[in-house]
Amino acid sequence: MNFRINGAGSPPRLLLLGGTSEIGLAILAALALPGDAEVILAGRDEQRLAAAGKELASRGRPCRVTTMAYDAMDTGGHQAFADAVFAAGPLDVVISAAGVLIPQDEAERDVSRAAAMVETNFTGHVTTLLAIATRMRTQGRGTIVVLSSVAAVRPRKANFVYGSAKAGLDAFARGLADSLHGTGVRVVLVRPGFVTGRMTAGMSPAPLSSTPAQVGAATAAALGGGKTAVWIPAPLAGLALALRLVPRPLWRRVSR
Repeated sequence: MNFRINGAGSPPRLLLLGGTSEIGLAILAALALPGDAEVILAGRDEQRLAAAGKELASRGRPCRVTTMAYDAMDTGGHQAFADAVFAAGPLDVVISAAGVLIPQDEAERDVSRAAAMVETNFTGHVTTLLAIATRMRTQGRGTIVVLSSVAAVRPRKANFVYGSAKAGLDAFARGLADSLHGTGVRVVLVRPGFVTGRMTAGMSPAPLSSTPAQVGAATAAALGGGKTAVWIPAPLAGLALALRLVPRPLWRRVSR
């Protein structure tokens, strides 16, 4: 399904935070972008960003790809980053996909690793998106895509640091959507289950797993269909409700 970007007569501009994210790139690849669109890949590693741009072009996206330095953990620099993005013109879509998955046992052995995961998966999204949302509110249009997770529904003992960061992000995105209601700025919350890819390499796939391409296609369809939230795959919506109802003594037995 096509997602029409309201560029108000100017070439549309899209920003991917976490510019090498497999899921983020899959979302961009699934969108029917016009040839004059500009895609900004923002991340820490210039070489990996350049490679991601070539990967995007190989998927048949003829748009112009540029890169920007961005560190999700550099919260003090996020206002200046947002100002620089908008200084080059209006921004139509931002996909907030920065994230890391650190095993729970590593987070418990080294609390600095736990802090890095929380800052990357939660705090960095908050500071960056607040700055971007303010500018989008002023321009009166825009779409913010936030990558949450089914892990946000009910953190498990096997990944409660990661799950709690995603739970915070999910709550933030819902509050941000409410605060922007009526401004012309839309927030779309994406909640995939287990996604097979680089981040989960070496892990056994969980039930109702998906691929980055499937998440990309479902997100593009949600954008085109006017949805504000999407579970991927769709049956996760019912499962999420059931997870909330499991008694805690039974929940403690869940290993993954």
